Amino acid sequence: MAVIKPFAAIRPNVKEADQIAALPYDVYNREEAKEVVSGHPLSFLNIDRPETQFADEQDMYADEVYQKAHDLFWDMVQQGHYVKDEKPCYYLYELTMDGRSQTGLVACASIDDYQNAVIKKHENTRAEKEKDRIRHVDTVGAQTGPIFLAYRGVDEVNRVVDKTKKCAPVNDFTSEDGIRHRVWVIDDAADLEMIEQAFSGISQIYIADGHHRCASAVKVGLKRREENPGYTGKEPFNYFLSVLFPDQELMIMDYNRVVKDLNGLSAKAYLEQVEKLFRVTPMEKAKPQSKGHVSMYLEGKWYDLVLPESKADENPVEAMDVSKLQKLLLEPVLGIGDPKTDARIDFVGGIRGLEELERRCKTDCKVAFAMYPTAISELFAVADASLLMPPKSTWFEPKLRSGLFIHEI
Repeated sequence: MAVIKPFAAIRPNVKEADQIAALPYDVYNREEAKEVVSGHPLSFLNIDRPETQFADEQDMYADEVYQKAHDLFWDMVQQGHYVKDEKPCYYLYELTMDGRSQTGLVACASIDDYQNAVIKKHENTRAEKEKDRIRHVDTVGAQTGPIFLAYRGVDEVNRVVDKTKKCAPVNDFTSEDGIRHRVWVIDDAADLEMIEQAFSGISQIYIADGHHRCASAVKVGLKRREENPGYTGKEPFNYFLSVLFPDQELMIMDYNRVVKDLNGLSAKAYLEQVEKLFRVTPMEKAKPQSKGHVSMYLEGKWYDLVLPESKADENPVEAMDVSKLQKLLLEPVLGIGDPKTDARIDFVGGIRGLEELERRCKTDCKVAFAMYPTAISELFAVADASLLMPPKSTWFEPKLRSGLFIHEI
């Protein structure tokens, strides 16, 4: 059963939270990160991407870069930009985008639950991508980027959330991208106990986003266990910073595909091949309206492709629209064998709209596919079966901000 603990967060002072909160470190390349932090000395991205504090030729993985992250953060704490809560609490973090809100519980999850698959994953991680965050967390001595977790909602937690949100938030600001962020503190002893007990009855929690951050946080915890053989299991390094969202709160956006050529086929010959595989209907510009449909853009025209229905007992990965498109069209017709490594395919988050797919087809690509969003139930089914989702199956918006909650280890 899940162990979800309250903790004493280090949080921005109320007046500066909007200046400190930053998008996750991995949404930027090095050049973009340096541009974002320019003129924003309080932005948490300065700490999350400490190489921005050095000349461009600086090795971004050198010891002094990670030490810079440590020094910047703890200097901010010393200067009062951050304040540590006096006692363990849970927190609520609400994000509102385009009039739609989702509220997560900020808490600490157990590294043992990750090891024992109570916390389930749906994609593999690569060691080289973990190394940077392992060194960052270990050197700073704190977890700074929350892991985005999902669970099947429970009434007891929902009641505490609803009650808490009737009070005034401690943070309430709108970021430059139009996302509204609100934070509440849950410090009532009865509420803390109810939440912890409620999660102790939950047997599965799911990583929605942040697999590499999660794996890195767990490995730092295991490293510190080795360094402290007399550990009790209660030390902060046994837990990692998370925001847990009930399934009914979450919205997964489409994650779309563009392909750079037609694998030697003319547009006419390619379309004829597609018509042999699917029911194809010309359509007005539109996203697919239900599972089993894909909107295809080719030569300035949109088409609705109807995917074949799945058998009831089909593997949950094979039942996914992205899997069917890959198996039936992308691989045999367009020659995309491994979408993780093939440079001929690219992926476009649904937040960018159909216009971006059309733009790509007018510049560097030949055909685009707009997908129907993966359902959270599909993510759960794949993880429950201990399987892995195809690459780029889910796009979560809005992104959790880093820097609003810090878990010192």
